[in-house]
Amino acid sequence: MASGGNGPDAPAPRKRADARRNEATLLDAAAAAFVESGVNVPVRDIAARAGVGVGTFYRHFPTRADLIVAVYRHQVEACAAAGPVLLADRESPHQALASWIGLFADFLVTKHGLADVLRSDDAAFQTLHAYFIDRLVPVCGQLLEAAVAAGEIRPGQDPYELLRGVGGLCAGADGDPRYNPRRLAGLLVAGLRAEPAQARAAG
Repeated sequence: MASGGNGPDAPAPRKRADARRNEATLLDAAAAAFVESGVNVPVRDIAARAGVGVGTFYRHFPTRADLIVAVYRHQVEACAAAGPVLLADRESPHQALASWIGLFADFLVTKHGLADVLRSDDAAFQTLHAYFIDRLVPVCGQLLEAAVAAGEIRPGQDPYELLRGVGGLCAGADGDPRYNPRRLAGLLVAGLRAEPAQARAAG
């Protein structure tokens, strides 16, 4: 006879949910610590920020490489998920595209120390670049297609090329208060706008 969920295994789903929440809390804390102090921030600082013990931290992330990969993937997923939300919330697809590119620029600029890590020979990091491209290029493509369909930008834009361009603008931004890559990324997106119909007719 069915136990109705009251058997000895009933608490397991709750434990799994708690573990997922703990992991998400740790990832958010680690991401914030990386922004402030770089990827080599002490584990005890991340655990304290998350409100958990160091032992809990190591149960989720046995090595620093495990943590860095998980933080990176977590934030790539958040950036990817923001695309459809912005497309639904903003007044126009071009506004959604501009907002998303701003988030993408912030994502790149705040990854203190991550670029050096990704250039390392550690096998744990070798698939991250492909993961980044596979998740974010289609989202950018969806936003571009919506803006083209709305007549807001010129057709024929390559999402990979756009993301590479924004990446180039964000490179080397650390430590220079006079340089604002997010503003330049906004100018780049503004430059994608289609010519007004009257201007085309006059031409």
